[in-house]
Amino acid sequence: MRTKNKTIGYLVPVFALCCFMLVIYGAYVPHKAAETQRVVCIKFKPGTSSEVIEKHFRDFAAMKNHVKDVVAYSAGHVQESEGTNNQFDVVHYLTFRTNESAQAYANNIDRKEFVENNQSKWDNVLEMNSNIEK
Repeated sequence: MRTKNKTIGYLVPVFALCCFMLVIYGAYVPHKAAETQRVVCIKFKPGTSSEVIEKHFRDFAAMKNHVKDVVAYSAGHVQESEGTNNQFDVVHYLTFRTNESAQAYANNIDRKEFVENNQSKWDNVLEMNSNIEK
């Protein structure tokens, strides 16, 4: 029993030191800046229910977990402007670390499946990449 406590007594400081070193490493190692942002705008067909649109948001957001190097993701409903007819209902923003990652997203099997399962509900789609200026 005494040997077990002695071993734990040695391991706790080693574990704490390792955690501290990982924090320092993450703080001081330069990371590659994000290069590309992809904007996805979608107009739903008239009569699409709010439940279908909310499911769309959840399913789209879940895709980011299946794509390498997604730095950030956000989405929202397009705000209505007085006297205008909006071309789109929702906008998704994906930020990628590299241009190659953005291309991998476009070819991702989960994305293709999402499009296949949802395109019958869409009236119009606009997807484009932009370079992130430094």
